Amino acid sequence: MEKELLNIPPFTEGIDRVDGRLKVTGAAKYAAEFEVPGMSYAAFTTSTITKGTVKTIDTRAAERAPGVLMVITHLNAPKIPGYETGKDPSKPPTGGGPLRFFADNSIKYNGQPVAMVIADSFERATHAASLVKVDYAKEAHQTDTSKVLDKAATPKGPRFADYKRGNPDEWQSAPVKIETEYIQPIEVHNPMELSAIIAHWTADDKVTVYDKTQGVKSTQNAVAQAFKLPLDNVQVIAKFVGGAFGNALRTWPHEIATVMAAQMVKRPVKLVLPREMQFYTVGYRPYTWQKVSLGATADGKLTGIIHEARAQTSSFEEFTEGTVNMTRFMYACPNVGTIYKIVPVDVNTPTWMRGPGEATGAFALESAIDELADKLGMDPIEFRVRNHADTDPENGKPFSTKYLKEAYQMGADKIGWQNRKNKPRSVQEDGWLIGYGMGSGVFGAGRGRATVKATMLANGTLLLQTAVTDIGVGTGTAMTQIASEVFTTVPVNKIKFELGDSSLPPSPTQGGSMITSTVGSAVHEACLALKEKFQQLIGNGGTDKPDYAQVLKDKNMPQLDVTITSSGTSEMRNFSSYSYSVHFVQVKVHPTTGVVRINKVVSVADSGHIVSPKTARSQIVGGAIGGIGMALMEEGVIDHRFGRYVNADLAGYHVPVHADIPQIDALFVNKPDYKVNPMGAKGMGEIALIGMSAAVANAVYNATGKRIRELPITPDKVMG
Repeated sequence: MEKELLNIPPFTEGIDRVDGRLKVTGAAKYAAEFEVPGMSYAAFTTSTITKGTVKTIDTRAAERAPGVLMVITHLNAPKIPGYETGKDPSKPPTGGGPLRFFADNSIKYNGQPVAMVIADSFERATHAASLVKVDYAKEAHQTDTSKVLDKAATPKGPRFADYKRGNPDEWQSAPVKIETEYIQPIEVHNPMELSAIIAHWTADDKVTVYDKTQGVKSTQNAVAQAFKLPLDNVQVIAKFVGGAFGNALRTWPHEIATVMAAQMVKRPVKLVLPREMQFYTVGYRPYTWQKVSLGATADGKLTGIIHEARAQTSSFEEFTEGTVNMTRFMYACPNVGTIYKIVPVDVNTPTWMRGPGEATGAFALESAIDELADKLGMDPIEFRVRNHADTDPENGKPFSTKYLKEAYQMGADKIGWQNRKNKPRSVQEDGWLIGYGMGSGVFGAGRGRATVKATMLANGTLLLQTAVTDIGVGTGTAMTQIASEVFTTVPVNKIKFELGDSSLPPSPTQGGSMITSTVGSAVHEACLALKEKFQQLIGNGGTDKPDYAQVLKDKNMPQLDVTITSSGTSEMRNFSSYSYSVHFVQVKVHPTTGVVRINKVVSVADSGHIVSPKTARSQIVGGAIGGIGMALMEEGVIDHRFGRYVNADLAGYHVPVHADIPQIDALFVNKPDYKVNPMGAKGMGEIALIGMSAAVANAVYNATGKRIRELPITPDKVMG
């Protein structure tokens, strides 16, 4: 069948969220809310030292506590079959050897679980966990990455080798140059929904798992590998995910431990991590030191760039991300070098966080670009346009589409950029200093492989099924919109999208801004195939807009279905494809107290055709808020004497609240990119955040003349 492109309607508000009523009425079930008969509950006892071994562990008081079914430690935990054969369900693609709870008596970081109590209620499990007594052999530890940056090493694998184009050292001989350092502190995901899992063995070799995961198929694979089970014997369900931002992209040790516990007690086990354990168990954005060296001609043409980054990882696992990658292609510069290294310290393993790597890298790059523009006496937008890359400087390929210049103009017009003064501290209003800043973002626009089953039922309902999860971005709504633009005669309320179950046709993990492109393409192709199947059923002379329910009734058929697997085309190899964003911010800074307030925000996305405008706006607004939190308040603080967080709660770890956020204008270039997929859509989940922290920092500089290169931008730094 010849692939067709969607007949894209004019830009409209689109349909309402298809799961909106379920969420606002409380009918949507998240991982911890499923009810299984005979449920038991788990709680961890965690290490109070940062490095060493467990000398003795006394679980007698916990075992005697009311309602306790079992206490699991390294002394009685069974061997996980998949671990014994070297299979590693928690191992991320970057390699390394992850921690395995209760595999031995070693302590790798503070807060590491050393015992797991299973009881007949959450309260009893939590109390009993506090009764476990542990004696440790303590060893010297190091959790302060800034003190051991000289220990940084290049990660394994060719993709992390130093990158060089031309002679990067050319920046040193440029007429105008800068060399500056930037610091990104630890940033913790902290979604409202805590990480949670219910494991229920339905037979000796079959298990059902209700999990907070961004990928039911990846979790299914992890559990099957760990326990040496046939894939079909593991069912993973994640119908709704209450925010993840990356902390549910991999299968963590606590998930495997819960499945193991359920097998041991022969009852369903529920584990909900307390807020404190979100800091110690499911990853975070790592502390990263960066140095950017830039050189330009007097008229503002870049001559050389060097971007170096050193980021923390755990002592037992190599975690990596694309911190310096944006620098290689964002601007037209003949001489570019990037260096990325990691520093192992005694902490739990970081993980990908929204805008993984690129958000950290963009803070440094886009701040440095602003600094050089200021030194040139040039408007920051003019400087960026002057160095706009018309083709990909990294590989010479044309871009599939790129409307970044239009995005600059749209955002500048909306924010009132003409009111900005190049000289800092030039604008005041009611005793506040006013500043304007902007920052660009970019993320790869790819397309993976997904399978969708499309079924037309006899009552006229179109049912679409695939295993993808929805972490709150509105995937079901977007897929319904795509289907409705193929089946134009089927009412939207008769289109049902079923997801979040590993028994459904396979689909990738939700992450990396690829789901609309990947699953949407499969939905589109499945709907086209189903329409064609109806035409074949009707025969020549039939209408191209039949009454599908009547056709099935006339043919005495209960349903008609088709299953389609979709993947990207080879044509994409000839292009570089990215989504772009430009964030504009107006800030007010109090000159006496150093308080920074966000006054206006305009975020512009160049991400192809906007499939679902309402949910797209939510994506942009949510990412912008995350970027503001990154810029002004979020920081995981460790007392390095003990290797323990001092703000592992939402009282000490500050995130933006409504009072911190003004009305955010989300604008879209909305020009399709048909080289990526038939909808012309590209991802926007990551670009919604990437570049925002730099925009805020640049605005603060414009307001105050104070350049802050270490996040978050707090009043003491403004006044320092």
